[in-house]
Amino acid sequence: MANGNIGAVARVLAFAVLAVGLWFATKYGYAKPPVLGADASAAEFSAGRAYDRLGRLLGPEKPHPVSSDENAAVRARIQAEFTKLGVKTSTYKAFACNAWRGFVAVPCATTTDIIAEIVPGEGKAIVLLAHYDSVPAGPGASDDESGVAIVLETARALKARGGKSLHPVIGVITDGEEAGLLGAEAFLQNKDLKARVGAVVNVEARGTMGRSLLFQTSPADSKLIDLYAANMRFYSTSSLFAEIYKLLPNDTDLTLFIKQGFPSFNFAFSDNVADYHTPLDRRSNLSRLTLQEQGSNMLGVAAALEQTPYDGLKGHGEVYLDILGYAVPRMPAAWALPAAVVSLLLLLFAAWRAKDVAARDWVRAALLPPAMLIACGAIGWVLHTVAQIICGQPDPSYAYPIALREGLVFGVAAMVLLTARMADARAAALGVWIWFAVLGVLTAAFLPGISPYFLFPAMLAALAALTGNRWAFAVPMLAASVIWIGLVASGEGLMGLKLHPLFTVPAAFAAMTMVPLLDMRSMSRGAWQACLAVAVMGALIATVIAGIQPAFSRTTAQRLSIRYAEGVAAQPLWALDAGAPLPAPLRAAAKFSAEPKKVIDGPFPSVYVAPAGDKPRYKVPAAEITADGAFGGGRRVTVALHGTAEASLMGIVIPKAAKVRTVDIHGQHLVAPSGFDDDSLIACASRDCANEIVSIETATRAAFTLTIVEQRFGLPDFAAKIVAARPPQAIPSQTGDVTLIVKKLQVPKR
Repeated sequence: MANGNIGAVARVLAFAVLAVGLWFATKYGYAKPPVLGADASAAEFSAGRAYDRLGRLLGPEKPHPVSSDENAAVRARIQAEFTKLGVKTSTYKAFACNAWRGFVAVPCATTTDIIAEIVPGEGKAIVLLAHYDSVPAGPGASDDESGVAIVLETARALKARGGKSLHPVIGVITDGEEAGLLGAEAFLQNKDLKARVGAVVNVEARGTMGRSLLFQTSPADSKLIDLYAANMRFYSTSSLFAEIYKLLPNDTDLTLFIKQGFPSFNFAFSDNVADYHTPLDRRSNLSRLTLQEQGSNMLGVAAALEQTPYDGLKGHGEVYLDILGYAVPRMPAAWALPAAVVSLLLLLFAAWRAKDVAARDWVRAALLPPAMLIACGAIGWVLHTVAQIICGQPDPSYAYPIALREGLVFGVAAMVLLTARMADARAAALGVWIWFAVLGVLTAAFLPGISPYFLFPAMLAALAALTGNRWAFAVPMLAASVIWIGLVASGEGLMGLKLHPLFTVPAAFAAMTMVPLLDMRSMSRGAWQACLAVAVMGALIATVIAGIQPAFSRTTAQRLSIRYAEGVAAQPLWALDAGAPLPAPLRAAAKFSAEPKKVIDGPFPSVYVAPAGDKPRYKVPAAEITADGAFGGGRRVTVALHGTAEASLMGIVIPKAAKVRTVDIHGQHLVAPSGFDDDSLIACASRDCANEIVSIETATRAAFTLTIVEQRFGLPDFAAKIVAARPPQAIPSQTGDVTLIVKKLQVPKR
């Protein structure tokens, strides 16, 4: 028995080392390009050259949102860089609104796009797409000035190669992406510009480092994936990410091009998301390796598109993923369901042949995978909650994730040990892989982009099952572990450990394939309990350490924008973000509410509020209302806005009581969806919006109240005390620190 225990413990340690090793391999050991310096071959993409050019584009590294002075300065620097390359540019200025996310919040603005003629030619062009505006809170070095630098370096490399292209190549550097994809919308509203588009390659960022992920393509993407796989030396992609992206309220400029039916590639990096949309999105925080990967992707795909007829990009849906960046196994989406069914039938056949396995063992084997998933999900919740309670913050691992990561590793290990003795090793092998095949069938039928994570290992397992040898399952186990542990690593990079199920559930899928080879029933009960106790103790110790560490640091800071608001209450207010509890120095600086409150109607967040004086200090924005004749049970209400010269945004909140049908602004006609029944915000984010005329058609003649919001960048001088109380571990984000002046306008009953 002692020898059996030694062997069983050795297997546990070996598989633990394997799992940790695979995590490091997927996180750091993936295929990647060399980072090329400024002396690299002219035909290659050089991160060194792009990084230097990025410095010139950013200049003083100031925020440059749409319609700001710094926005115009950045635009001039971009055009100057194209001129140095011998590339002619023009600008396209237009007003656009974009209701792509529905009618709850509709952004509008006048934007100025840059169009660069990179490679001449006839016919529809390959568009190299990036945006040059930033959010008001940060300088946007990664998001997305790095994309602009990549387009410039790609343009230089394409011209240096001098090969004949089947298509012209243009750069489209859009404005107003952060305000709501407005530059792209304006571009596509222009029929002549839209007619120039043949295919699109977009580069974006949601952090300052990490792999350059091909996370989105246009539908029927098999030929696009083939082109990508054939022309790159390293890969980072998955149909899973495209499937998830469809369900998220996130978009890039490319969303609008895909909706128009253009063949498209979307590349982005997303690690170190703490810097995203903050003052920390600086050039010094951008990874040169990431810049090289992103640029190599754009150049490689663009060069391949130059030699590909557009008809050659028409294909079928594909399901795929990359293996450590070295390969992209894939198959037609239409094949996924039949392949999953065949795999399931083969595994069921193997189970039918195992007549010597008792019925009780089959039941336990069938229950093992869901039990492990539930246990691993539950332990993640427990450990994260313990860390939250100790830390007093909703995301205790935001700044220092290592301790909680280790706690989750030990926690998953404990749950694996706890459940691994449920079933006989032979029955467990078939039980686990039958579950994989069943999930392969379900995902292939309903969410095909996710199916490779179950289907590809299950296909290997079906072949292994035919051998009758339990150790033949080592091959599909290794495949599943690489795939699912890779998802553990990328999930943390995308969302952090606040979404701990992205860590524990994928880890459970990897671990359950190891269980049949662990053969935990060969270990004595005492040895098993000792291993379990060590794992539980490790999880608790690491979690306590995670809880006592500070949640924020200077380099991974709390997002905390300060707003000064007038007109939302009887007296002026300070209004602070409610994403996490307020730091003690801010609570000492003013009498902030204990809980967040809603202070402005419409799609505005709840905030912590405190009195900011007794009387308003600013003149409220003026507006004139004209109610036209009644028709169709409703009427038309025209609002003439008269904001101040300092206005960065003018908003009109139309209450659901108005039953809005249409809105007309600056030549844009916006139609509310049928049955729309909610407040709607029309947010006009350029300087000319200060004196805009908005016409609203309603479905009611009853009285209602419009809320006019004028937003100004920055805070008044008397905010210095509040700003000084914001600790170094907290920074503004998104819109940054702003002043809001609100006016209520009554539209009388007609």
